[in-house]
Amino acid sequence: MRSIRILVLRLAKENPSWGYRRLHGELLVLGVKVGASTVWEILKEAGIDPAPERNSSTWAAFLRSQADALLACDFMETVTLSGARMYVLAVIEHGSRRIRVLGATAHPSASWVAQAAKNANARPLHPLPRRSTTRTR
Repeated sequence: MRSIRILVLRLAKENPSWGYRRLHGELLVLGVKVGASTVWEILKEAGIDPAPERNSSTWAAFLRSQADALLACDFMETVTLSGARMYVLAVIEHGSRRIRVLGATAHPSASWVAQAAKNANARPLHPLPRRSTTRTR
């Protein structure tokens, strides 16, 4: 029983966000047969909260942390000066809030969108540094 207590306390110390149920499950995976209530009692006796509050992040915080990897795309409909209807495929990079136009067509199809996405994936969406147009002698 002492070795189980040591193992429970070690797992709880190394994984502070785990509650007694998660610790119990991990012990079962390791082949240690112990009841969930026993894990609860070991944690209580050691002064560790058996069911700690989780540090749950909000949806907004999650989006901010992942913004550099998120892209959103949509079609815009526009009418040209000649009256032709065109559909523009645009992507917004959430991290930089830059909008990139991937293409425009009068007849969008799944294959056209797939090709536009492949083309966008082949070239970086982040602009390359501009070369200086002034020449030095």
